[in-house]
Amino acid sequence: MAVVVKYVVERNGVERMTFTTKKEADAYDKMLDIAESLEILLEKVDVPLSEQQVESLALEMAKSKDDFMTILKGGKEPIAPKAAVKGKKADNVAPIEESSDKKAS
Repeated sequence: MAVVVKYVVERNGVERMTFTTKKEADAYDKMLDIAESLEILLEKVDVPLSEQQVESLALEMAKSKDDFMTILKGGKEPIAPKAAVKGKKADNVAPIEESSDKKAS
């Protein structure tokens, strides 16, 4: 019989995610703490957002906290990795061709 150690991140009695290392679990827990703090901040903003939008926005901001911190400190916008090199076609992407019906419009 094998023994498997699992680290479970739980919030308000709800299991959020399971990890195999403590380091990953701690990092995820910290990200959730940041998202929770951001939710509180975003609820005070004078922009009409639903509760779901506030939660989603806070979580995405927490996931990309390093990029946000760079920008907030006056740094340049982080360079996003490019999906495909210009001029090259990805294996799973076909070019969009217009049909003769659409060209006539």
